[in-house]
Amino acid sequence: MGLLQVVCRAAPCGPAAPQPSVRVRVSSAAMPAHPAAIAVEGLEVSYGAHRALSGVSLSVAPGEVVALLGPNGAGKTTAARCIAGMRRPDGGNARVLGLDPAADRDRMTRVLGVMPQTPGCHRQATPRELLRTHARFFADPLDPDELVARAGLGEVARRRIRTLSGGEVQRCSLALALVGRPRVLLLDEPSSGIDPHGRRHVWGLLAELAADGVGILMTTHSLDEAARVADTVVVLDRGVVRAWDTPASLSASAGRGLLLETPDELDADALAADLRSPVEALGGGRWRVDATSDRIPEVAAWFARTGCRLSGIRADVPDLEDVYLRLTAREDEP
Repeated sequence: MGLLQVVCRAAPCGPAAPQPSVRVRVSSAAMPAHPAAIAVEGLEVSYGAHRALSGVSLSVAPGEVVALLGPNGAGKTTAARCIAGMRRPDGGNARVLGLDPAADRDRMTRVLGVMPQTPGCHRQATPRELLRTHARFFADPLDPDELVARAGLGEVARRRIRTLSGGEVQRCSLALALVGRPRVLLLDEPSSGIDPHGRRHVWGLLAELAADGVGILMTTHSLDEAARVADTVVVLDRGVVRAWDTPASLSASAGRGLLLETPDELDADALAADLRSPVEALGGGRWRVDATSDRIPEVAAWFARTGCRLSGIRADVPDLEDVYLRLTAREDEP
């Protein structure tokens, strides 16, 4: 049974009163004043001798989009399962709008929408049928027909799920997570398998939801998606949070430098001494100098003086992918 199915089945039933727009108010279930949308503190989870999470802490504010990044096996799904109440942590705790996912499950399911990476959509049903069925679990759902249009499912709303493309099924899964007017969203790879146009559509929808005050935690392997959509990025690796900051700040933290290329054997120590800046070998005749772009003439002059050929030089401006790769590098990788 999928993550979405478990959460939806526990939700309280009620009449499916249609609403005029997807962007109408979110759920008004009574909550503590101004709690974090998601608050995770010191999560510890082990599977036998394997430590899946080691003291993981993170938070999502209302209206904030947080991207949870990490390699396969980093602990992202385990953290999501703890937040959704599907796995009790061995230590630490998770809260959704101040609610304990286990003790306050009924109240939590009124405010939390979950989209699993592998959708649990009934293959014989249509998107419209699924949305209308799921709407009956909630007292104040979004209008399923309006949600079909907003999720970009209008052309396939009457087709069986088994006939849809992977991207169309993903958009249906996202729509199911939204039908109960959640104040918090937990999304596992929301744009996985979706074409570029569909991906932009999903990103726009997430931006609208955040603007309406919905707190969103999404796991993703797409560094581009994280950089474009997220306000905050959390890098998880081997069960430990390696970084937690804005995409811009993380990129800036990697530092800047100059990338050099030469077909000759470079005397890195001599260059470093002359420039009074560290020089790092990158392999294949490529080198990184810890210097700013205004020192390019100085570097070029050193090459001219020493007779070492300089075939290329440019400023190195790291992006989120550079930071991610450095944070999650394995010792056995080249």
